[in-house]
Amino acid sequence: MPPALRSQAALPPPRPLSGYRRPARRHPPAPVRDTGDCHTASTSISTEAAGRRHVLGEALEAAGLVNYPTEWWHWSYGNRYWAYVTGASAARYGPMTLADL
Repeated sequence: MPPALRSQAALPPPRPLSGYRRPARRHPPAPVRDTGDCHTASTSISTEAAGRRHVLGEALEAAGLVNYPTEWWHWSYGNRYWAYVTGASAARYGPMTLADL
């Protein structure tokens, strides 16, 4: 077993918090409202933020990544979404063995 896992295996199990009770929920959770601020091409953000997203996008696209347009921070390379967007016949990653390294 790797040393990191051995040290974790030696840890005692977590103890419950004494006296803790989860507060009763009085209202159902509010639905999430998409304001569009998270979208890569959002027009409701500052000019500075839009400029920074643009610079980031250009750099990542030049490296071959693709963006999930409703999440400016979500970039992909080699997965199924990337294959779909780029028109690749399949994702680039797959199982590896130690011999592949």
